[in-house]
Amino acid sequence: MFSKKPDQAPRASMASKPMANGSSTFSVIGSDVTIKGNISASTELHVDGRIEGDIRCASLVQGEGSVVHGAIEAESARLSGTVVGSISARELVVLRSARIEGDVHYDALTIEQGAEVEGRFAHRVPEHRDVDQTAGDKAASAEGEPKLTLAS
Repeated sequence: MFSKKPDQAPRASMASKPMANGSSTFSVIGSDVTIKGNISASTELHVDGRIEGDIRCASLVQGEGSVVHGAIEAESARLSGTVVGSISARELVVLRSARIEGDVHYDALTIEQGAEVEGRFAHRVPEHRDVDQTAGDKAASAEGEPKLTLAS
């Protein structure tokens, strides 16, 4: 009456199930969580809480109420909370609710109107580019031109 057939065993939810390559799909730090220390993630990290330390991950999504006191290094980052520290990302999106205090290093940058940034912006130099190029040669290289997008 209460027995289960072997093929009807409970299955794990997709959010916690590892992908075929062995890594999870994403990790979430909830709004009620405070972490003191550095964070490293090999996949997407969604932060709604407070982080007091550096973050290194493949992709970062920061919620509006989130606060990060530390450096951020990611391939892509979508920021909508407060960051006090430097940011380095290949592709960076700064949403209108974001408040950033620190230097920003990027390959491609999108900033919504209303976002606040106190710091310097610097286009990252791709690793394959010759460091000894003159300023004129850098400007002539269409491949190495910085990309800036202003969103409304």
